[in-house]
Formats: sequence, C-alpha cells, structure tokens
Amino acid sequence: MDNFQIVDFTSLSEEVKKLIREAVEIRTRAYCPYSNFAVGAAILTEEDSKVYTGFNIENSTLTPSICAERAAVPRAVCDGYLKFKMVAVAAHQNDSYTAPCGVCRQTLSEFCGSDGDIEIYLSKPTMDKVLCTKLSNLLPLSFVSYKKDSVINNCK
Repeated sequence: MDNFQIVDFTSLSEEVKKLIREAVEIRTRAYCPYSNFAVGAAILTEEDSKVYTGFNIENSTLTPSICAERAAVPRAVCDGYLKFKMVAVAAHQNDSYTAPCGVCRQTLSEFCGSDGDIEIYLSKPTMDKVLCTKLSNLLPLSFVSYKKDSVINNCK
C-alpha cells in the first residue's frame, strides 16, 4: 500500500465493514450544534477484538470540544485496552474524506498495536468508497519524549 488507497466498501473484510458500520451509526448521535459536522469513530482493540465507539461533542467555546476518536479512546482505555488494531472514522464531506485531526493522530499513536501501527479507514455515511491507510502515513513523525513501556509499567 502506498500512502492510501480508495476501495469499494464491498471489497473489505467483514471485520472492517462492521467497524465502519459502527462508526457510521454512532455518528448519528454526535452533538454538533455549532458546526453541524457530525463525526463518528470506531476503534477495534488488538486484544479480544472489542469495538469502542465515540462521536464528536462540541462546546460553544470550541476549545473543550471533543473529537470522535478522542471520545472512543478513553472508553477502551477504561476497560484496560492499550493496543488498537484499527480505527474507522465516518463523516460527510462532498469532495474528500475526513481524517483524524492532529491531536487525534497523536493520541492514537499512543495506542499502536504490536506491529507499531494502526489501520485507518475513512468513510462517508453512504459507505460506498473507503479510504484505507495507516496511522504512520497520517503521522509519520509522531512525538515521543520517553520510552513508553517503562512509563506504563511505573504507573501500575
């Protein structure tokens, strides 16, 4: 795979299609009265293949708004999942796909699976075509200021 490819939804594995459907479904619950731009995200954990969803939640002062991906991450982490296999993001843009913002990319990089990356699937609610990529393509030089494993072990 180069940086990304756009494929037909029907060509994807059942696991990926289910994840995208979850992102599209949760998107309908987004709280976005200011932008009217609803986004849904679904995360698949590496261990146990559990799905955690989230949607964007806006605030009138904008800064405390929460992106869909960052709404899903703490739900997984609260249940003890620290490695993600794949993420689906669903939003509607006429001429493009909605990728995670920079803060969400960096947040997701904290929870890369055992192969050091996360598969990313970007879809519109119509689920006809899907942009497939990896987090490493979206965030090639993620910020790391310490050895993550030693910090996680010290927190226990």
